[in-house]
Amino acid sequence: MPVTMSESKPLAEYRRKRDFEATPEPTGDEPGTDGEERRFVVHQHDATRLHWDLRLESDGVLWSFALPRGLPWDPKRNNLAVHTEDHPVEYLDFEGDIPSGTYGAGHMFIWDDGHYDLEEEEDGKLVVVLHGDRGRAEGRYALFRTGKGPANERDWMIHRMDPPVDPDRRWPPEFVEPMVATPGEPVSGDDWAWEVRLSGLRVMTTLLAGMVRVHDAKGNDISDRFADVRRIGRATGSVEAVLDGMLVGEPDHLAKRFKNRPMPASRAATSAPVTLVAFDLVWLDGHPRWELPWDQRRSDLEALELDGPAWSMSTAHRGDGLALVEAAGQHGVEGLVGKRLDSPYRPGATSRDWIDVDLRTPESS
Repeated sequence: MPVTMSESKPLAEYRRKRDFEATPEPTGDEPGTDGEERRFVVHQHDATRLHWDLRLESDGVLWSFALPRGLPWDPKRNNLAVHTEDHPVEYLDFEGDIPSGTYGAGHMFIWDDGHYDLEEEEDGKLVVVLHGDRGRAEGRYALFRTGKGPANERDWMIHRMDPPVDPDRRWPPEFVEPMVATPGEPVSGDDWAWEVRLSGLRVMTTLLAGMVRVHDAKGNDISDRFADVRRIGRATGSVEAVLDGMLVGEPDHLAKRFKNRPMPASRAATSAPVTLVAFDLVWLDGHPRWELPWDQRRSDLEALELDGPAWSMSTAHRGDGLALVEAAGQHGVEGLVGKRLDSPYRPGATSRDWIDVDLRTPESS
């Protein structure tokens, strides 16, 4: 068997790494037996780094691979697969929090599970067909070792062998130029939504299954300046999306982000805190959303439930803009942005479907 430990002690490495008085993980004391179907599980594991664990049942244990970028959906791109120690079959059902200070600390839940077909098995190569019960892990995959010798036993890759389940799925563009509102006056009618105008740095944020890129409005990659904001990738998991939004914080906090060298996430969050406030969703899981009406994009954005220590979502009020102006002025709001409910997103365009209403008096401006 190409990827398991010795037959005499198949779980020796698994047990050596864990203190079962501290971790809720199964001990593996009960011997595993293979059933009529080979089972598998994919865990999403928010450990030191967010990753996914693919575990394949065979010979009473689970062959295990850590996938930093998850299962590849694109046959043209291979993903890293780190071969780890075999796990007990009880791990097929395990979910929970592994305590801080212990091996593999972090939250773990089942991303998909089901059964698989083993089409090929040889030293350094497996070909499997996954049949996920939740519809996420589907397809024919090859796992292959990239190096030779015992020192490279952990170095594997995973390749999708069949077309994507969604044949029209694409990678998002490197950068989507933001849409700009036209200065104007508030309008009445129920076909508009209104948001408080935000002050800060306009950014387009790309989420790629845990990896996050942040570009300013001109397309400059400023990701390294916002390590704390990029932790949004842990919250959104396997989602691929492009968010339009604003980095909001004190002016000196934003300026501090670009002085000297980039700050680690923990230091940045305390010495120069900022928040990514997302207000539009222009790409989602392989497809542009810009032709959809704002109302639909907003619903999709809300479904992401963006609420974290350095990220949130704007508040939108649907209805009569004229009625909102007076209330906004009483609360010191400097401006509102109105958006037609049926408006598409036009990258790089200045559109009359979005209205920027300045509520400041000439003296205050």
